[in-house]
Amino acid sequence: MKTSVDPITRSVIQHRLTAIVNEMGEAMLRTTYSQILNSSRDFSLAIVDTQNRLIAQADHIPVHVGALPWATLAVQESFGHVNPGDVFLLNDPYHGGSHLPDLTAFVPVFDGQKHLFWTVVRAHQSDIGGATHGGYNPHAREIYQEGLRIPPVKLYENGVCRDDLLNMIALNIRNSRDFRGDLSAMLGAVRLGEIRMQKLFSEFGSPIVLQAIEQILDASEVQARKAVSGWKDGVYFGEAFLDDDGFGRENIRIAAKVTKSGDSVEIDLTDSDEQVVSFLNSPFAAMQAAASVAFFFLIDSETPKNSGALRPLSIKARQGTIVWADEGRAVSMCTSHPSTEIMQAVMVAMAEACPDRVVAGWGKRFRIAIQGHNPKSGRNFIWHLFHARPGGGASSAGDGWHSGGEWTTVGGLRFASIELTEARYPLHFRQHEFEPGTGGDGRHRGGLGTHLELELLIDRSAVANTAGDGTRHAPPGILGGESGHPHRYLLKRSDGSEIALKTKDVGIDLAPGDILEIHSSGGGGWGRPSERPAEFIARDRKLGLQ
Repeated sequence: MKTSVDPITRSVIQHRLTAIVNEMGEAMLRTTYSQILNSSRDFSLAIVDTQNRLIAQADHIPVHVGALPWATLAVQESFGHVNPGDVFLLNDPYHGGSHLPDLTAFVPVFDGQKHLFWTVVRAHQSDIGGATHGGYNPHAREIYQEGLRIPPVKLYENGVCRDDLLNMIALNIRNSRDFRGDLSAMLGAVRLGEIRMQKLFSEFGSPIVLQAIEQILDASEVQARKAVSGWKDGVYFGEAFLDDDGFGRENIRIAAKVTKSGDSVEIDLTDSDEQVVSFLNSPFAAMQAAASVAFFFLIDSETPKNSGALRPLSIKARQGTIVWADEGRAVSMCTSHPSTEIMQAVMVAMAEACPDRVVAGWGKRFRIAIQGHNPKSGRNFIWHLFHARPGGGASSAGDGWHSGGEWTTVGGLRFASIELTEARYPLHFRQHEFEPGTGGDGRHRGGLGTHLELELLIDRSAVANTAGDGTRHAPPGILGGESGHPHRYLLKRSDGSEIALKTKDVGIDLAPGDILEIHSSGGGGWGRPSERPAEFIARDRKLGLQ
């Protein structure tokens, strides 16, 4: 017999679940060591039940969270029985992970002897071993060249840490001190989630909590189907392109066929191009996450983003393609590309079906990781460029966000304080500002990209690698909107020479006094430029945005 839960109690429990994952996120922010986590917030938190359903998530990195149910499934398939005090880790893309830098920690949540939930954190490590520093290897031809693969493993057993396993993992990571600190923060966050969930059980009783969650998931499904029902029925097609794979193959196509019928949607990616040599491939879980995030963007923003809201959606793909690579392929760029292109292709496809819901193209990821010696601290450092964010795409709601970032993170990734970065690292920000004219024109304009000039205050040679896309295929406009400008990244030597940086390169020598000059892309425009109100155009000119 089902336990009856009144609407007020259900609402209280729903908000408590959200508060728990948000508190887990605050614990991460306050305790992690690496700037990629404590400033740029490249992590996500969630509560997943033992049926591998996403129950609640914090608003961090959407493409992380969409893959977490596949990760808990991998843990449960590997460990049939778990105990209180156990802690599990994984990062392997072919065991529910996304890419190797994203380490995921799981704590089982019990009520007495009954295992009911998992509290989960996925956090991008500043290094994960492998052939190049920083977690991305543009020259990788297989996953073994990208870093340390961790299938589902038990790090703690009945509350006792397996130090041999922890030492083995840390030994394979370049900045093991920061890694150990970040991992401790992750474990603290999931333990905090476990404590808060058990407190919820003590207040309401687990039967009430479980039944409230069923109602929450059912209500989310109803809301999602209501949104879908308002779209025009039909079969729609969209496509998006990657610049290249770094090995000479160009204009790689991601194709989406979206069938909308009644209150259901099918996203079919089977016609996408074959898998590539390099790190641009996507594993199954990351592909599922990208398609799910695109769907979440299309439905009502107030609908809780959980497994209930995904019930109207089905996803099809073909193994051996760039969106679902064969096991062993390199995939470390997958959370940015082709995830961005999957989402973009879905948006293009749905422009006719629900024009008021689609979003123009956001800027693509173009990251630089620098490894060198810090004369301030006397220690080696690894620094990831999160500044100079590209512009966000416009929508029916208005202009795109300036420097909003990439589509897969939808503003969730942030750049660290410039002053704090300069204090921690041998870097000087000579210029960091919005770049006028980079956003695509339209009834609503794309967000502006950024102009950055970054001087290296190192005392000896350093090395950089790049990972990304978007110097050829710019963020597209939609419904008649114009595309934003593409990326343009330059390395200016102290001798006056200048090099255009490639999006996929390793072993770039950096010398003291070199300057990185970065012009990040602007977002795409929404609607025809001729429809932009005159007062908006006048405002753009006054603010210097054109």
